[in-house]
Amino acid sequence: QVQLVESGGGLVQSGGSLRLSCAASGSIARINAMAWYRQAPGKQRELVAAITSGGTINYADSVKGRFTISRDNAKNTVYLQMNSLKPEDTAVYYCRWHRLATAYDYWGQGTQVTVSS
Repeated sequence: QVQLVESGGGLVQSGGSLRLSCAASGSIARINAMAWYRQAPGKQRELVAAITSGGTINYADSVKGRFTISRDNAKNTVYLQMNSLKPEDTAVYYCRWHRLATAYDYWGQGTQVTVSS
């Protein structure tokens, strides 16, 4: 079992910044990929950014150049630095820790990010 605790969401004006954190505990030795997803009202959940244990990073086109995913192995924490936020970034953001191509897959509880215009 893996427990994930997210923090850092909130209300910010357009152009502002937020940093989300996702701290993991439990049986994380099998984990080799971490990611951030988001889901806006009435829309499907979408991948925002992902990082593997080997350091491969991917971003959604909509956030490239504005968001940065990173991890602190010593703290078992993954971060999402979000800059130049736009109203369309408003969503509930979820972190995901998993082992690729397996059912070993855990999600955080979600944290609300609201960007006002």
